[in-house]
Amino acid sequence: MADEERPIIIIKRIKKVSGGAHGGAWKVAYADFVTAMMAFFMLLWLLNVTTKVQKEGLADYFTPTTASVSATTGAGDILGGTSLDSDGAQGSSMSVAIPTTTSQEEDSEDEVLDPQKAEEDARAELAAQREENYFQRMGEELKVAIQKSPELSKLKDQILIEVTKDGLRIQLVDKDNRALFRTGTAELYKYAENMLRKIATVVEKMTNRISITGHTDATPFYGKGGYSNWELSADRANASRRVLNNAGVSSNRVAEVLGKAATEPLDPYDPLRSENRRISILLIREATVLPKNFK
Repeated sequence: MADEERPIIIIKRIKKVSGGAHGGAWKVAYADFVTAMMAFFMLLWLLNVTTKVQKEGLADYFTPTTASVSATTGAGDILGGTSLDSDGAQGSSMSVAIPTTTSQEEDSEDEVLDPQKAEEDARAELAAQREENYFQRMGEELKVAIQKSPELSKLKDQILIEVTKDGLRIQLVDKDNRALFRTGTAELYKYAENMLRKIATVVEKMTNRISITGHTDATPFYGKGGYSNWELSADRANASRRVLNNAGVSSNRVAEVLGKAATEPLDPYDPLRSENRRISILLIREATVLPKNFK
């Protein structure tokens, strides 16, 4: 009777099953995807930053030239590249990888490993920089000399000084109502001659060779015997040379005296502009002739 009165207890156990949309398999797939994308972008980056020579070197590394030395008997592909000793049952073909080097790689290695060439390049670069500093300093010295002159400081807008790839260029230009030469002649006005003499005080300190060029505007000029802008520009350049020589600049330093007529206007958009009539004095770049005391 007592057994019949005991309550019946039912225990329900819920079994959790992981998987489906809430499982962890997708994480593995995502990690593989991210790794693949990383490798892909790394490949793109390497292709972008490496040089042609480096790409060829990588290609040669992964696809080397092979030379096969075959034994009298072979063990097939399974033992390909494996060498058996004298106690082995069979011999096999042995593949020897021979790395190749392109001529471009050899040249680049020679350049890197050649200390003499590297030293020469460094010296040339240093000399070029010293010359650049030299031109800048002498140009500034000339500007100061003009500024200190009561007569020439008022004419400083007619003197153009610049450092170019060819050297230090000093140009004397005409201004409206203030020409360097008398019309149609190679006769300098007195103030223009004084400008050249002031320029000579700086030029004579330098050792570079000099190129002097005369320019006219595009207004046609006709003189006796076919005298034209060509002869006029050349005569004006030569007259400027004589003033520099008389002011102390050695004639041995004059490399050339040129007449360009109107072929190289200062203002190509206005070939008739007065500034196109000018004298250009170029101190030619020659790093090897810098003064020994210049640092």
